[in-house]
Amino acid sequence: MVSTSKTIVISGYYGFKNSGDEAVLKSILTALEEQGKAAGIMIEPVVLSIDPEWTSKMYGVRSVHRMQLGEVRRAIKESDGLISGGGSLLQDATSPKTIPYYLAIIKMAQWLRKPTFVYAQGVGPVNRKIFNPMIRSVFRKCSYISVRDVQSGELLQSMGIRAEDIHVVPDPVMGLPLPEGITSVDQSLVDQADGDASVEGSLLEDNDVEMEAADEAIKQHNGELPVIGISVRFWDPERRELNAIADGLKELMRKRPVHLRFLPFHKPDDEEASRYITDRMGDITSYGGVISFYREEQQPQDMLREVSRCQLILGMRLHSLIYAANQRVPLIGISYDPKIDHFLNRLHSAAIGSSESLVPADLTRHMTTLLDGSKAWKEEHEAQIAQLKLEAQLPARHIVEYLGNRR
Repeated sequence: MVSTSKTIVISGYYGFKNSGDEAVLKSILTALEEQGKAAGIMIEPVVLSIDPEWTSKMYGVRSVHRMQLGEVRRAIKESDGLISGGGSLLQDATSPKTIPYYLAIIKMAQWLRKPTFVYAQGVGPVNRKIFNPMIRSVFRKCSYISVRDVQSGELLQSMGIRAEDIHVVPDPVMGLPLPEGITSVDQSLVDQADGDASVEGSLLEDNDVEMEAADEAIKQHNGELPVIGISVRFWDPERRELNAIADGLKELMRKRPVHLRFLPFHKPDDEEASRYITDRMGDITSYGGVISFYREEQQPQDMLREVSRCQLILGMRLHSLIYAANQRVPLIGISYDPKIDHFLNRLHSAAIGSSESLVPADLTRHMTTLLDGSKAWKEEHEAQIAQLKLEAQLPARHIVEYLGNRR
């Protein structure tokens, strides 16, 4: 029974329609709602978004434009606190403006005497040392700090944050459930030709005959071909990792027919990276396999559902790997950023290669091993995954308890 309500502002990289970041938001909202109900508190979120109208429609919450600082200040002033996270908000690899922006939002809340909570963030890299004292000053005044990996915690400690004030928790997406009415399945896709994807036999997608042949191939092989979900992005200027992936996948298809299911997390860039790979693979008609692209994602749990239907995930995007672990799907990570290695470490695993060094033959061999040994992989990682899913609720539980005790 709900006895009180609390309003919490949530700051992050939201509204940009990046599947991973939207999954983080959905996960935080879900965890807050669940923990709030358990504590008898109604949590009323206000999300800072680049597209507040879209965010409100998507999640059914109030949303404020993240760059309209007057509106942001008003929302924070009327709230009971601010959450910053999750995702990689405090890093300067993509832009020197990122860290100042997110720190400014936290600082604004602190000026307004609101409790501030850092929610499962991945911190770093921080290449500009001028940011270190800024982060230290703001974080020391936070009511709760949680990071998604040990390395982020160590970086904060090097900046002067006490170890006892830092909680290491999983990425929020480890706790994201499948859409209501959907259960995880360990089988091939069941709705390939129902309009949710484009499918190809020989990559000649403008040829109606070839498209029909691909549709028919999927129907014939449904439940038979193992589905490999593939999440890639552009990173290395020379495309070394994408070339190696293409060569490794083509060699795998020479040995056994599979269904390659490309899962773009950030459009249109990831679609273009996927297309680069299929173009390099060339005509694969004679191999008896299928290639398809998932393009109909409407909300983060849709992509989680797609991942659950795969037998193997090959991922560069961090959240493709987290989705796979969430649904206990064997996974292979390719490292382009330390955050990939940090997550894999939590599963006692390692990347098969990096954006600078990836051997196609190693990739083919490892994919074959996991396709044939899926059961063994799940048994090996079951306890680790179960623990991560349980711990993913900890930040929301702490925040709800804090707000419940605050008068």
